[in-house]
Amino acid sequence: MRAVSSLVAAAIAAVTLVGCGGGHPHGIPSRFDDADPYAWRQNAPDTYPVHGIDVSRWQGAIDWHRVAGSGVGFAFIKATEGGDVADPLFDNHWRGAAAAGIPAGAYHFYYHCRGGAEQARWFLENAPPRAGTLPPVLDIEWTQSRNCPRRPDPETVRAEAQAFLDTVRLAWGKTPIIYTTVDFWEQNQLWRLGNYPFWLRSVAGHPHDTFGHRNWTFWQYTGTGLVPGVRGQVDLNAFAGSEAAWQAWLAAATL
Repeated sequence: MRAVSSLVAAAIAAVTLVGCGGGHPHGIPSRFDDADPYAWRQNAPDTYPVHGIDVSRWQGAIDWHRVAGSGVGFAFIKATEGGDVADPLFDNHWRGAAAAGIPAGAYHFYYHCRGGAEQARWFLENAPPRAGTLPPVLDIEWTQSRNCPRRPDPETVRAEAQAFLDTVRLAWGKTPIIYTTVDFWEQNQLWRLGNYPFWLRSVAGHPHDTFGHRNWTFWQYTGTGLVPGVRGQVDLNAFAGSEAAWQAWLAAATL
């Protein structure tokens, strides 16, 4: 009887855990997986209900309907980098996400060897304003490119980032999102840019711990996620709020 009771108790516990949205040993939503998981002990990503991916040419062809069926709630898609590189799969990914009903936004990967306004014009040439989309994104971090090893001083970084943001906001009529990493955030004091929606990369700790309790809108919690419909690894991200908060944010952001 004790053995049977133990089995019943274990089954009830498992059902309860799944019902609460847990059940994954890696602390991420059980509908996904991670090729190189972090041992989340508290404030794990699966405490948030809305998750999405960000993609570029490196993910190759994507089965967006499978992605949508896996529970992905949003996608950020790379459009451009620097002042002269366009992602060759941007249009394919954009159309695929739209056909699958996944809210999507375009992002630009910033290089520190060109001015912010120039890069904004290149981004707008390849990702012109579109109705009903997520806001555009400035991905600004230190690059590892041999062609652009520059690391300007913080004042220059912020001034050029502001030039990009102002140019894109004027064209899109939306406040852009800023994506960045912990080291770049700290070294360039990006909080001084003002009250932008921030998308923060923190793969070994909750953003409130690694970014000093900064308010955030999106959290990139792993770069080695596994999602049905995507071959290989992909970044996974969480939205900072409930399902109801997401629907309210989405309605306002996609006007």
